[in-house]
Amino acid sequence: MGARQARFREQYVSEIHPWYSGPVHVGVMYTVGISVIAWCASRMQNPTWEWALVIPVFAFSNLFEWWIHKYVMHRLVDVWALRAIYDRHTRQHHQYFTDNEMTVGTTREWRIIFFPWRALITFMALGTPFALALGWLVNPNAGYILMVTIVGQYLIYETFHYCCHVHDNWFVRYMPFVNTIRRHHAVHHNKGVMMQVNMNLTFPIADWLMRTSDLDRGLAGHLFNGYSMKHVKPELREKIEKHLGDADAMDQQETAVARAA
Repeated sequence: MGARQARFREQYVSEIHPWYSGPVHVGVMYTVGISVIAWCASRMQNPTWEWALVIPVFAFSNLFEWWIHKYVMHRLVDVWALRAIYDRHTRQHHQYFTDNEMTVGTTREWRIIFFPWRALITFMALGTPFALALGWLVNPNAGYILMVTIVGQYLIYETFHYCCHVHDNWFVRYMPFVNTIRRHHAVHHNKGVMMQVNMNLTFPIADWLMRTSDLDRGLAGHLFNGYSMKHVKPELREKIEKHLGDADAMDQQETAVARAA
């Protein structure tokens, strides 16, 4: 870890409120999310074809995840809420984590990984009018399934992001999709390419579709790539190597996502 990153981490942690608890933060978020999913599921009346709505809602969520990461989290928009998102992500999260040091060591550091509790409330509030409209236009099952998918996708986002910033273990190394996004996100934290590539944080579908992935592979190859750096685009490989500044840079990049403290 570089001296600048170490100083930033020390300062950031020192400014966390003494009452902050990572387990409480995360526990409340998952409790609320799972409770909403359970409540919606309990209100459904023998849904059948309505489950097909999961596919377009999931696809839209994946594209929205990509869009907000690329155009809000990494682009300064001079609107209060959007500016706050940019500050927290680009000016804090990307200072705290680099591709050379992606992990945390204490639960207090969870504050820099997980969104504030109000993020889930905001996404549910944004989704509620659409769920109500769908429930009225189609049937109540459709509205409940829409809300279940929105909340479920948000919880997947938070879970995958957390898996990107923990020390290597058998689960994150061998679990399909998780190992893929772990490498995918580590490359995104390389300062030579972070504004350009790897904006997805669940499944890199939109990155593949919008050609903002660091990999030169098909969709299946993207989803099941794991830790491999074999298919990195040549022009991006050069930028990553230049940033790491080491003859063995690509080997370091491939192992950085798996390196323990």
